[in-house]
Amino acid sequence: MDQGQVGGSAPFPWARGDISEPHKKFNLGVRRRGKPPPHCRPLCPSELYSYTEEPEFGTNRRCFEEDFHTQVRGRRWLELDGAQQKAYIMHLLDGLEVVNRDKRLKVARAILYLAQGVFGDCANEGDVLRWSRHNSFLLYQLGTFTAFLELLNMEIDNSQACSSALRKPAISLADSTELRVLLSVMYLMVENIRVEQESDPPEWKTCRETFRMELGFPVRPEEPFALLLFTMVTKFCSGHAPHFPMKKVLLLLWKVLLFTLGGFEALQAMKVRKREELGLPPLPEDSIQVMRSMRAASPPTYCIELLEQQQQKRGHRSRRPLMKQDSLDIYNERDPFKNDEAGIDEEEGDEVDSGIEGELDLMERDAIIPAMPAQRAPIERVSFPKGLPWAPKVRQKDIEHFLEASRNKFIGFTLGQDTETLIGLPWPIHESVKTLKQVRHRGQAKQPGRAAGCSSLTPRSPCSPGEEEVQETPCEILYRAMLYNLPQYMIALLKILLAAAPTSKAKTDSINILADVLPEEMPITVLQSMKLGMDVNRHKEIIVKSISALLLLLLKHLKLNHIYQFEYVSQHLVFANCIPLILKFFNQNIMSYITAKNSISVLDYPHCTVHDLPELTAESLEAGDNNQFCWRNLFSCINLLRILNKLTKWKHSRTMMLVVFKSAPILKRALKVKQAMMQLYVLKLLKIQTKYLGRQWRKSNMKTMSAIYQKVRHRMNDDWAYGNDIDARPWDFQAEECTLRANIEAFNSRRYDKPQDSEFAPVDNCLQSVLGQRLELPEDFHCSYELWLEREVFSQPIRWEELLHYQ
Repeated sequence: MDQGQVGGSAPFPWARGDISEPHKKFNLGVRRRGKPPPHCRPLCPSELYSYTEEPEFGTNRRCFEEDFHTQVRGRRWLELDGAQQKAYIMHLLDGLEVVNRDKRLKVARAILYLAQGVFGDCANEGDVLRWSRHNSFLLYQLGTFTAFLELLNMEIDNSQACSSALRKPAISLADSTELRVLLSVMYLMVENIRVEQESDPPEWKTCRETFRMELGFPVRPEEPFALLLFTMVTKFCSGHAPHFPMKKVLLLLWKVLLFTLGGFEALQAMKVRKREELGLPPLPEDSIQVMRSMRAASPPTYCIELLEQQQQKRGHRSRRPLMKQDSLDIYNERDPFKNDEAGIDEEEGDEVDSGIEGELDLMERDAIIPAMPAQRAPIERVSFPKGLPWAPKVRQKDIEHFLEASRNKFIGFTLGQDTETLIGLPWPIHESVKTLKQVRHRGQAKQPGRAAGCSSLTPRSPCSPGEEEVQETPCEILYRAMLYNLPQYMIALLKILLAAAPTSKAKTDSINILADVLPEEMPITVLQSMKLGMDVNRHKEIIVKSISALLLLLLKHLKLNHIYQFEYVSQHLVFANCIPLILKFFNQNIMSYITAKNSISVLDYPHCTVHDLPELTAESLEAGDNNQFCWRNLFSCINLLRILNKLTKWKHSRTMMLVVFKSAPILKRALKVKQAMMQLYVLKLLKIQTKYLGRQWRKSNMKTMSAIYQKVRHRMNDDWAYGNDIDARPWDFQAEECTLRANIEAFNSRRYDKPQDSEFAPVDNCLQSVLGQRLELPEDFHCSYELWLEREVFSQPIRWEELLHYQ
């Protein structure tokens, strides 16, 4: 598994900042004992490679050793000093400039072998990862990334390869060999340099900051590196380049965004800094810390099943009839599925999924609970706080509605948006307003000082102060570069996500995302077929993971950078049917998806490079690995739920889409995954639509309502449990989207479009500024410049006396 994205000791990785791999040190601190699973190693990019690419490890090694032994005789790479290593890398970079395509590929493979950690000279996996990191910094210092970027542009523009792939009836690994080698080197360099470690020397820290600046700020005008990868995605989805290795492109795109924009920790620091700049009070809590202390809820059993269990267990006094269910948080201690026959409190007959329940019964029968030893080592226990986990919040709009209703009741008229004047209102109303103002939330996304308010929407006028000052951040540069093709980028990502979803059926007109996993020769034995099937499923899981992570990362950073940038991306995701797509993704046996075993640990990098491959059998492939959960799939599910929350929060028209698509039973089935963070975002999605589901639904699902009360933040005056909210009345929902779209277009036009009407453009009356402007001159002007100078300047008399009249 790809492990090196988080760093530190976060309780769960997506709570750290990197929206990164979900399987590094995953626990919520309930109980912790023993060592982490063997695949939990830092900087272990096994997901970059498919199992069908395993023979290429040996090919890379041969290409390196054949050239290395001709240049350095009788020595190994590990025995060279820094100057000798740099000299050999410069020799390889010279080899990239040859015209012969095959020779360039051999040199690129030799460089890839260096980036992979010269595993032929290493004794264990740790040495491979350390040398991979060392070589990545060395390669960057000598300009390897820039050289590979030029080669990548050549391969993207290679029309011969595109036309050849279009003519083939079936595309395989061989069609994307050059691209896969280039993208693998670039991915390893980005990933190794991105992750910071305490033992890094000062020159590495300098390289990291320089590399971040190069990736975040465009080398060429208006074209950051991430835009090139987005272009590859759209070119692949349009059918012009079906041989592009999309898994590697998406993984690299995710890591580049993670490196240039920053992860959750960087995002939290940016929030704190911006709130200080705007004079806002500090955040009352850190959501990451709050979710650390939460534990998963145990859904109750059905009444019928409860009676059956009591009848079956009657007479067995040694066991309790009702046992508290475990969760993913304590997976190292016991089997969390031993009591998972219980479903959610779905009393409606059409919502019961018998397939899921049957599978859970099988898990219960097959679960083996290890015997408790006589003497146990002390385990770490964490005490959970009592009471509700979140501090309540209230919006300014809620205070205005409360005062409007109070004034209508007691004095018979209103004062608009005035929340300070309380004359004529009873004393309890004064106390209520005081309490509401104490918990009022003021987000920086809606402050006028951020150019997100009215100033960015006002039309140009002769009295306007001119252009607004826009801070050149990596997020701002990326948005400006993506702006005019952003709808195509979002549609392309969702197309790939749809093709990779486990609920999607193969169609003849759908895009082929398996071009970089299918071998040239199809399997002929049962064992080969099983191995390829696991590889294909793993391939799809990694694609879902990378798309969900980069979309969430993009949405969060754009929301902090400017609220209308976030709304623009969100609206295009909604227009591209992202909401039903995510619901379609969850409309499956979610427990089977979370517990899927599509990994072969002995074939993962770097294990396969330093250990002899044991004989694989059909039985060992069916057994899978020893992990009880697939952290990759759990990570993807949480990301998709968070994206769905961001798209629907405070948007009543989109919330109605959840109701129309009957998302309530789908989301309730997802509550069977007993992991606190996933349950929290499911309950949030259920909370926002309870007001639309009717009284009978709320009455039939009181256990779910109780879980919402216990887990989700409370909004003062929020009538979610009764459905009396004035905003819940289902009328004119389309007007909300149209108004938002008009505001977004006005914002984009004002900030990014050139002025259409010069009559209302602000006038520049500064002499130095006017004289310093660069004018676009025609091409023939340079040829006749001397003639123009003679005619217009030298031959014209200067009337110095006229200057005296102006003074």
